[in-house]
Amino acid sequence: MIHRRYGLAIAAATAAALMAGCQSGGAAPLSLSGLTKTVDGMDPKGTDKCPLAYDIGAAAKTAGVTATGGPGSVKEADGPAATGEGGKRAEAGEALAENPGALVSCTFHLGTEDVEVHTIATRRPQASAPLAPVAQNLAGMSTDDLIAYMKKSGEAKAGEPVMTGSGNVATVRLKLDGEGDAALLIGVGASGRSSLEPTRVGALAQALADQVQ
Repeated sequence: MIHRRYGLAIAAATAAALMAGCQSGGAAPLSLSGLTKTVDGMDPKGTDKCPLAYDIGAAAKTAGVTATGGPGSVKEADGPAATGEGGKRAEAGEALAENPGALVSCTFHLGTEDVEVHTIATRRPQASAPLAPVAQNLAGMSTDDLIAYMKKSGEAKAGEPVMTGSGNVATVRLKLDGEGDAALLIGVGASGRSSLEPTRVGALAQALADQVQ
């Protein structure tokens, strides 16, 4: 639900500056066309279930997190658990129109904390650039730190979690089936604070990335 909470419609100049500076098991591999089709089929108001086959409980177990996990927010129980942006609904001037792609944002919880999971794929690098407002909000970063972080995460090798200094946000570049660039960003807690240790957040991001590839 980025367009409401963070303002996904980044100015083209900002996105350009940043660029310069769940399917698991037997499901189909992640692809730009597949994620776009998923977004195009979602209710514009959001859905009660994440359309990607993420298993937060299994990911938490892999990451060594003992808190009980589940779908949806513990703080906004009446809001949608997932939203989609881009695809056919992208409007001129928006990041996902300038660099065509799709974004699925899902909310889960672990214990008393929310876990935001944003999965994005675009035609060209860097797919993670439109997620800059999300990273900044969740990690409480300055603009300078944000630009440095987005550059580092955008240039990282696929499969390697890149942590924010706050330790509660991690980005992982994803492998796509076919053309394009993709990334997963997770945030645990808010404003740079989480009950999870940074190593657990990174491990959780890695586990979720493994589920979608």
